[in-house]
Amino acid sequence: LLLFFCLYIVYFSFSSRMATLSQIKEVFRRAEAVCFDVDSTVIKEEGIDELAKFCGVGDAVTEMTRKAMGGTMTFKTALTERLSIIRCSREQVNKLITDHPPQLTPGIGELVDRLHQRNIKVFLISGGFRCIVEHVATQLNIPLDHVYANRLKFYFNGEYAGFDESQPTAESDGKGKVITMLKEKYGFKSVVMIGDGATDVEACPPASAFIGFGGNVVRQQVKEKSLWYVTSFGEMLKELEKI
Repeated sequence: LLLFFCLYIVYFSFSSRMATLSQIKEVFRRAEAVCFDVDSTVIKEEGIDELAKFCGVGDAVTEMTRKAMGGTMTFKTALTERLSIIRCSREQVNKLITDHPPQLTPGIGELVDRLHQRNIKVFLISGGFRCIVEHVATQLNIPLDHVYANRLKFYFNGEYAGFDESQPTAESDGKGKVITMLKEKYGFKSVVMIGDGATDVEACPPASAFIGFGGNVVRQQVKEKSLWYVTSFGEMLKELEKI
């Protein structure tokens, strides 16, 4: 009897999970808006790590990024400390974008095109820097007013002056705040968040569903919290074709 009970619990849990997975896929197919994280999701790299390498302080910053994305320190603390190490100039940022433009993750272009064809609004919500994210948005034909990211500040001579701490994306729960704002502004009822990091998971709710992405890096904590976890954008593209 005990064995039967244990088997029933396992079956019930598995069935419930599958039902929820099915519901998440349905929400994705019927979404009014899809919000993507950028670093290690839409693009292959972490923008702040690339900037740090370009400025010669890569190792120190990469470890801090790992902690921030894994959720072991607040995002704002990690961002502040990383930028205080990098202290990039406007010229260095512009040269990074010119010499080492962000590399799109395979399949993202096709997925965004398909979403646009279905009249699903696409947004980029990033804890990275707007100057880099805007470059990505242009490549994907995403309107720049659909971009939410952090803004670097520079003195008149181009030297680093900090970042705009008033931006919601500077906070750990910033992506959720942006989604709440989008729902209020556009009247969206169904919004999906897609990303690889802890701040992406935290955006659901208010997002209607969260899809974990591990195509560039697998963060175990995020994978465990994702009922639908994909390693390629092709998996999501196939779901869209089911309608």
